[in-house]
Amino acid sequence: MSPRLLTSILVLGSFPLLAQTPGPASAGVAHTSDIGFSYSIPADWEVVDTKPTLPAVQAEVAKTAKSEDEKKGIACVQVALTARHGDPASVVVVVALPYDCYGTTMTEKDLPGFGSGAAEGIKNTFNISNAVQGAYTVGTHNMWVERADGVLKDSPGVNYTVETVCSVLKKGAVCWMAMAADKAGLQTFENGAVALDGDAPAALVPATAFQKKP
Repeated sequence: MSPRLLTSILVLGSFPLLAQTPGPASAGVAHTSDIGFSYSIPADWEVVDTKPTLPAVQAEVAKTAKSEDEKKGIACVQVALTARHGDPASVVVVVALPYDCYGTTMTEKDLPGFGSGAAEGIKNTFNISNAVQGAYTVGTHNMWVERADGVLKDSPGVNYTVETVCSVLKKGAVCWMAMAADKAGLQTFENGAVALDGDAPAALVPATAFQKKP
């Protein structure tokens, strides 16, 4: 599946939430996925149930699929978490692609291309500038990250920091994305504790993520 289509699911699924005022806060707990990871957000973020709307988003994204394999991948995507906070709202979305559904396994060598493609897809919805990329490890896993300034094409009144993080696990590929309306929203996203394939929890994006290696 094209990583751009994966990002389209991220963006289309969260786009309506950017214009809404968050409701009551939900418990701040670790949200888990059966492909082998968990990710935590604070208690004052509202977790949104996207199951009722996901089929419509998948159908919309599938219209641009170029092959049956891509359509299959779109159908296999799971939204592990959607959450928002603040007004204007910052939004965090986490999507996973299980290998047992998709039928293809990704490896570490696929990560740079997968991450770059995922970030590229954001340009369908945002005007992007000042993009920077980084690579780091969380536990035993390599991580790919891109941070950029973003302005919604259909609603240019709010400036966002758009950050995409991707990794490949034993049972699937996963991407986290933040559309942060303020510094606090970005910090919450980056400092969220993530545990991958049984590794000890650590911050999703460390402070050193964008430092160039010597």
